[in-house]
Amino acid sequence: MIELRLFREEKSRVIEGLKKKNIPNESLVLVEKIVEKDDERKKIQTDLDGLLSESKQISNSVGSLLKAGKIEEANDVKSRIVDLKNKISELQLSLSSAIQDLEDMVIQLPNIPHTSVPLGKHAEDNEVYKLSEDFMPKFDAPVLPHWELAEKYDLISFKDGVLLTGSGFPVYKGKGARLERALVNFFIDEAVNAGYLEIQPPLLVNAETARATGQLPDKEGQMYHCQIDDFYLIPTAEVPLTNLYRDRIIQAKDFPIMLTGYTPCFRREAGSYGADVKGLNRLHQFDKIEIVRIEHPDHSYEALEKMISHVESLLVKLELPYRILRLCGGDMSFSSALTFDFETYSAAQERWLEVSSVSNFETFQTNRMKLRFKDEDGKSRLAHTLNGSALALARIVATLLENHQTPEGIKIPAALQPYTGFTIIN
Repeated sequence: MIELRLFREEKSRVIEGLKKKNIPNESLVLVEKIVEKDDERKKIQTDLDGLLSESKQISNSVGSLLKAGKIEEANDVKSRIVDLKNKISELQLSLSSAIQDLEDMVIQLPNIPHTSVPLGKHAEDNEVYKLSEDFMPKFDAPVLPHWELAEKYDLISFKDGVLLTGSGFPVYKGKGARLERALVNFFIDEAVNAGYLEIQPPLLVNAETARATGQLPDKEGQMYHCQIDDFYLIPTAEVPLTNLYRDRIIQAKDFPIMLTGYTPCFRREAGSYGADVKGLNRLHQFDKIEIVRIEHPDHSYEALEKMISHVESLLVKLELPYRILRLCGGDMSFSSALTFDFETYSAAQERWLEVSSVSNFETFQTNRMKLRFKDEDGKSRLAHTLNGSALALARIVATLLENHQTPEGIKIPAALQPYTGFTIIN
């Protein structure tokens, strides 16, 4: 949620930033409405403070008047106190209503993008930040896509997943299951070795938790909702991990807070179709390791660079070609101020597949979840939050199978062999 002060102090930056995120013009009208509503809130607050002060002052005089025998005057003051209490009650209700109206408007607006975010509306407008083709595979014969390799080596059953649940819920088997588990352990160990604290969070969260990190109301249609209990299946471990610090005031010495967690992730992926959803390309349930950082605002972009380097190191160790994209305004998430996407190349499909997003949310999430810290002067300030996939497994499995296939079988990268217990799938 955009900080309220920015609508006044930096209104032009807010408007230009929202335009960069390509929000509709009718949403831009909210900026002026928010300022007007905040004016209304301030006036109510001023009037309320005045009445509260007056009520306190005259309440203190009742005892003195009674002691002095001024019964009639004391009764007049008591009547005035009753009148003030009624007006105070009305103003308190008005203030609560104004605050709620204000929040209802602000929560509709996405985060303001960082100045380095390129203009654009679609994925085609993203900027290639880095390209690494060191491990670009070369084949003398046509290569098989991962769904055919999965069937050939009996690694994954898409049919069984449809039988049990529906499309987008694969069943991993034998060495396919061991490969999946090996990747989970490898990614978690790498994160822990980099200084992240491992957390095993719940897979279901309440609405307030989903709201705090920006999933609600923006992605309500993409989340699986357990209506009876009003719980949501998490779309990413970012949601519970970041919310561990909701409604907290931390000390500057506590930075950086670094968390990692493995969870299955659940996304409805409504509207997806065609080749984009074939095999492991786009699933409703998939495994992912997430890294989350809570940082001092002065150091969050330095932390973002470290997170990018961490994810990059994983792809190098898995011997995969990759590219890093700086997302344009129109392709960024609702909550992000700056996002870098990682993609690996699919040899059989001859296209790039997204495997990670690393983002800085600045104060957008912490403003929603009231996560603050005390600075050196004892002043309460909003912290910055960041998160990244390190990594999402489904497409990593897809590109590992496709890019490392040989006539003898599928070779396992050296860094992963201690976790799989085998060097080749054949």
